[in-house]
Amino acid sequence: MWLEQHLIGPYQNFTYLVADRDGGEGVVIDPSFGIEPVLTSIDEHHLKIRYILNTHRHQDHIAGNAEVRDRTGAKIVAHRLVPFHPDVVVEDGATVETGGLKFTVRHTPGHTPDSVLFLFEGHVATGDTLFVGECGRVDLPESDPGAMWDSLLHKVVTLDDALVVLPGHDYGSTPTSTIGQEKADNYTLKPRTKAEFLKFLES
Repeated sequence: MWLEQHLIGPYQNFTYLVADRDGGEGVVIDPSFGIEPVLTSIDEHHLKIRYILNTHRHQDHIAGNAEVRDRTGAKIVAHRLVPFHPDVVVEDGATVETGGLKFTVRHTPGHTPDSVLFLFEGHVATGDTLFVGECGRVDLPESDPGAMWDSLLHKVVTLDDALVVLPGHDYGSTPTSTIGQEKADNYTLKPRTKAEFLKFLES
């Protein structure tokens, strides 16, 4: 597998290029503002981008969708609850395959109703559900703190400890982590009842 992490845009976003090999088939995950470096890399590495995977609806994660699609012909993939019309609609457990790579969808509402993780080849793209050392905001109009509790403490923590975490923003002490490391160090993943979690978010 071939992977690049691009720090782009004004909000410290990470956009990911993933392919089966240099010069092979692959995807772009969460194309943000200032997508030009990603497009340049696609051209330089002769990548055939088949899909654009969106972890959730926020503009800083979809701003580059149209440019990538126009340049590559890739299809936009997003959860059915997004407020736009992706080319490919997915639900929890769905898979997207290209070039021998398989991306499995895990629905993790909380930050937004449509938030998902994409699991692939020992990695997990977590969008704004999980950052290194932190979780996504739940004080936005479409956020749901109770759903975030369920997503973090019943879904994220059940993932394989060895999975490499690819967050949606460069907000942590390192640009990547592992699920095992986050379970050990990330204070938002500490065991809490739903009531305790909601009170914790208010503190």
